[in-house]
Amino acid sequence: MSITLLIIIVTCMVSYYAGLTPQDRISRQGIFNKLKHYPIAEKRNKEFYRFLSSGFVHGSWMHLIFNMYVLYEFGEVVESLFVQIFGSFGRIGYLLMYLAAIVVADIPSFLRHQNNPGFASIGASGAVSAVLFIFIMYSPLTELRFIFFPFFGFPAIVLGIGYLIYSSWASNKGRDNIDHSAHFAGAIFGIIFIVVTHPQIVGRFMDTIQTSLPF
Repeated sequence: MSITLLIIIVTCMVSYYAGLTPQDRISRQGIFNKLKHYPIAEKRNKEFYRFLSSGFVHGSWMHLIFNMYVLYEFGEVVESLFVQIFGSFGRIGYLLMYLAAIVVADIPSFLRHQNNPGFASIGASGAVSAVLFIFIMYSPLTELRFIFFPFFGFPAIVLGIGYLIYSSWASNKGRDNIDHSAHFAGAIFGIIFIVVTHPQIVGRFMDTIQTSLPF
């Protein structure tokens, strides 16, 4: 069994156990609230485990399915890349990267909301963003399609840049309940991780981009 599939199974089990609907969360004795990323509790009560546990709970079935779908689509490729680069340590390295991405993605919102009792967040989006952007570094010109618009495809690098711009803008606006800063931080972490651990990917990335230029 791949590490990607194992992560998906564990995430689905924890998310279901914690509750994917408000009614489920009430009947399951507050497990969801104990696992979510809650900066004020992390600061005041030293509940730092939340930085990691929050990546395994989700707010709804749609939230869970979407994150796990994206992870499955790109995680298998990235996991294989790690095995190719790091050999026998590849799968463990991939798992450690994923877990670290969950934690790192929560840091910006912790710093911003550590005294705000009204803020909390959940989900694997930060870690999934890290996986996605490692894929983009590896294969920037692969055509990607939106799940809801399967007839239109764009190069991965184009969607990646758009994703970063939107996540940064939305994070600064802060007008919805989505932790956009986690998406942005996770993506940047993924890029930094693969560049630091495998610098050769930068040359591959640049060569791939240059070969596509018309001049």
